Amino acid sequence: MNILIMGPAGAGKGTMSDLILKEYDIPHISTGDMLRENVRNNTDLGKEAKSYMDAGKLVPDAVINAMVEARLQEADCQKGYLLDGFPRTLVQAEKFAEISQKIGKPVECVLALDVDFNLLKERITGRRVCSKCGAIYHIHNHPSKVEGVCDVCGGALKQRSDDTVEKLTQRMDEYDNSTKPVIDFYDQKGVVAHIDASQKPEDVFNDIKEALGKIG
Repeated sequence: MNILIMGPAGAGKGTMSDLILKEYDIPHISTGDMLRENVRNNTDLGKEAKSYMDAGKLVPDAVINAMVEARLQEADCQKGYLLDGFPRTLVQAEKFAEISQKIGKPVECVLALDVDFNLLKERITGRRVCSKCGAIYHIHNHPSKVEGVCDVCGGALKQRSDDTVEKLTQRMDEYDNSTKPVIDFYDQKGVVAHIDASQKPEDVFNDIKEALGKIG
């Protein structure tokens, strides 16, 4: 099955993606990871992307589109894919509709994780990360045994610089302006499943399985 997962920062895309991978045995494709892999492996597309990155410019849509097209034709995508972080804009969505149709892998379901801003604010600002081992905690939902100290290695827990209300507001503005039109684009095609991501993770995943069961 061919799936896109979308949602604002803090909606739980990472958690749900991991669960989908285990349940359905399809690769989780993050465009950020894909871009870094192409650069690391010095592919032709990676070299082209790096030339823009080194110049401090955004990698053009044409390069990202070509990477996505190549990635979706690899052997591990035979059963489908879970694409995360793409398409980000309406222009990308329209082009991806052409690409995915051409290679016989059109989008079958868009999982739109919907969460109220106030809940996102609580999730994001309460997150703490160990400065040594990278373990993640939350002051309300998953606190460490000793406040400010990592249970795993004893390192100091820090709040990331982008885990603030100000940064979240900026990201939400960007999401509303860029990503919501993409969801509207797929809504018109009748392939969007709006998921209430404010629930407990197990309930969110149950709703996802129900949505995917309709296309399975």
